[in-house]
Amino acid sequence: MPKGVTGEETLNVYEIVKKQIADVCKALNLEPAVYEILKQPQRFLEVSIPVRMDDGSVKVFTGYRSQHNDALGPTKGGLRYHPDVYADEVKALSMWMTFKCAVLGLPYGGGKGAIKCDPKSLSRGELERLSRGFIRAIAQVIGTEKDIPAPDVYTNPQIMAWMVDEYSAIRQQNDFGVITGKPLSIGGSAGRNEATARGCCVVAREACKRLGIQLEGARVVVQGYGNAGSIAARLMAEMGAKVIAVTDSRGGAYSEEGLDPRAVLEHKEKTGSVKDFPGSKEIDNDQLYALDCDIIIPAALENQITLERARTIKAKIISEAANGPTTPEADDLLFERGVLVIPDILASAGGVTVSYFEWVQNLTGYYWTEEEVNSRLEAKMIQAFNEVYEMHRNQGVKMRDAAYMVAIKRVADAMRLRGWLG
Repeated sequence: MPKGVTGEETLNVYEIVKKQIADVCKALNLEPAVYEILKQPQRFLEVSIPVRMDDGSVKVFTGYRSQHNDALGPTKGGLRYHPDVYADEVKALSMWMTFKCAVLGLPYGGGKGAIKCDPKSLSRGELERLSRGFIRAIAQVIGTEKDIPAPDVYTNPQIMAWMVDEYSAIRQQNDFGVITGKPLSIGGSAGRNEATARGCCVVAREACKRLGIQLEGARVVVQGYGNAGSIAARLMAEMGAKVIAVTDSRGGAYSEEGLDPRAVLEHKEKTGSVKDFPGSKEIDNDQLYALDCDIIIPAALENQITLERARTIKAKIISEAANGPTTPEADDLLFERGVLVIPDILASAGGVTVSYFEWVQNLTGYYWTEEEVNSRLEAKMIQAFNEVYEMHRNQGVKMRDAAYMVAIKRVADAMRLRGWLG
């Protein structure tokens, strides 16, 4: 079981997502069969993967693939390599993927996969043999029209390339559409690297319009300066906002006059951290969340916005680039205080949206420019934000609840039309 920021054991995420589904089904007055179908995956696979290690020994790894619901289309979701993954976590992540896809109006259900391993301790050859072995183990239940994996924690385009090659060998034909997040040269999509951050920034911009906040000069803080956080900081600056503080796992940098996100990234690449960026003051995460600012972008781990931090937040908008950065208690308090929290299933959905674009391009064999991808992503994110915001305003509920209401209604409608509900 994972640990929270306090070091205490966190709630089982599978139980959390089941409660979210139950609450929304009750709020929408849906028939009991909707909850009964959605409360567990349609299929959950656990596999053993024997791998020949570099020293000649054989080590057996455990892998998982969860396919939650395919009422709207084939299941879709990432594959993570991590020593602490557990079955219920994978199930919950696949369920959240169903709703992330549904809120964006994508023709997908949710899937998720994982291998219990420490990828940092594996050589390149061991990593490749593990990745290919996993695909051989799950090949019968994935496919372009069945279930489409993608990168997630500690997986990358190279791992996806090995996997699509292994699957193509099994099929005895190239089948690039079975995996997304691939390198460009074998069917990847332009714009995929920036997609999660770009989507997060687009919805933050739309929220500013709704709340009457001038984006030009708006003060932004970012927790987490990896791929999503550093790109989000740069894109917000390009939109005219002023990034005043950023943090990573080793420290932080703050300047009321504003930071240059590109220069901060260069500093991090040289030193290993954003801390001690020239001209900045040292800052920690507690101080970052308490800053007088307009927009917060959490782009680090889960459960970072705790009840204690929520009490100090002065921002008007939080756009969640990370998965699960806000605890339920903090979410309730922020709603009471009038802070607009754009939930992860909407704000971080840019990645799966461009993965969908990649799949479409693979199926048609026609590839779009980065400008086309970004334009289509922006249109999708704006449409989804407006639908969720209207539900939030009309029902008087949190944006998170509104996003689940939009998503679960779409899935329930599809199940009803298909005759699954009796």
